[in-house]
Amino acid sequence: QLQACGGGLVQAGGSLRLSCTASGDIFKINAMGWYRQARGKERELVATIIKVGYTVYADSVKGRLTIARDNAKNTVYLQMNSLKPEDTAVYYCNAGGSSYNRGRSWGQGTLVTVSS
Repeated sequence: QLQACGGGLVQAGGSLRLSCTASGDIFKINAMGWYRQARGKERELVATIIKVGYTVYADSVKGRLTIARDNAKNTVYLQMNSLKPEDTAVYYCNAGGSSYNRGRSWGQGTLVTVSS
């Protein structure tokens, strides 16, 4: 199971850090990632990270969002800086896929709202 937290309301230009903690040992999981779904849109990839540290980012977030994982804490993070109103969405943690494909395990989602 994946438990995500850290969402909230922030002004444009602000920062948030999302966390996703797994009930099991994420060291065994190759790829973990964050996806988001804005109202009326499909769920899209935000960032993924595999065990060796290779990361993939959506073009829209490069240079502003950073994904990291702490295997000892069974946690994956998404540091979100320079947030824009278009970043507003429900963010979901994902595990078990690959760098470019979502896995079967999802967290419950955490809402990020960026006001202009």
